Amino acid sequence: MTFFAKRPISIVGPTAIGKSDLAISLAFALAPEDRCEIVSQDAYQIYRGMNIGTAKPSPLQLSSLPHHMIDVKDPWEESSAASFQAEVRGILEGCAGRGVRPILVGGSGLYARGAVDDLSFAPFDPDLRRMLEARLEKEGGLALWAELQKADPDAAAKIDPRNGRRVVRALETALGPQRFRASLPPYLYRFPCLQIGLDLPRRDLDRKIEERVAKMREDGLEEEVRALEGKMSKTASQAIGYAQILAFFCGKTGREEAFSQIAVKTRRLARRQMSWFGRDPRVHWLDASDPDLLEKARDLVRLADEGAFDERDLGPKQPTRRPLGSVEIS
Repeated sequence: MTFFAKRPISIVGPTAIGKSDLAISLAFALAPEDRCEIVSQDAYQIYRGMNIGTAKPSPLQLSSLPHHMIDVKDPWEESSAASFQAEVRGILEGCAGRGVRPILVGGSGLYARGAVDDLSFAPFDPDLRRMLEARLEKEGGLALWAELQKADPDAAAKIDPRNGRRVVRALETALGPQRFRASLPPYLYRFPCLQIGLDLPRRDLDRKIEERVAKMREDGLEEEVRALEGKMSKTASQAIGYAQILAFFCGKTGREEAFSQIAVKTRRLARRQMSWFGRDPRVHWLDASDPDLLEKARDLVRLADEGAFDERDLGPKQPTRRPLGSVEIS
């Protein structure tokens, strides 16, 4: 068990909604009483050189506060939820030992749960993964999903058969040497934690996503991907933004279609993220467009520190507002 002087904060929600900005602002707002450090929960910001497409914090933001789990791997290295969890837990232990309040931030749902929940992952078997990925290319995701349905019907029911990567990961878990259900266990923190969720009406979030994709194009996403071409692991090359530009480089699509697909897939990712976090009863939802967002986030931190929330950490004794509507999936 890890013991913190001040309850850790995890800021979650869909991509492009402003989680990193709130995390940094909140860290400064809590100072000097609290010493805060930022811990990324993003599956791809760990990779060096993948800056524009992952919307990493700016160099100025990174220099303003200690940040962890950013630029810790080369793009040709593989990563997994299990390896990420082990590294994050080590960082959290260090924060606890130094009396630091960590502010975890990111929209990678499984990584976010792995950081703060009593959750274990099966050991990574590279040979099994390579075999399943080869089968995915040859047989397609539907065939593997049908196999997953037999091995773990609960997990299959929660996964879109078209999402080949998730099907492979779930089947890898179900067929691995230490088999266990790929469906996740009940929500249970490893240590008292405050989760703050950011939400927006769907049309507003879609507009922010379009603006982010346009900025990535303007900032040189193509040049960034060109510099990484041939140096990326399978995991890194499947990141939204990178996969579409690589397809353009290979002549599988045009430039305009590539950027259009980045926006489409980012919107779909945002829906999945809201569906994931929207099911978690412990998340305290705030409107990302609220002019008093920072003050309301500080109020939640104060209430959490005063013990105002349910002892089981399932949220406040009076439930907060549910997401505004982007939780809906289409």
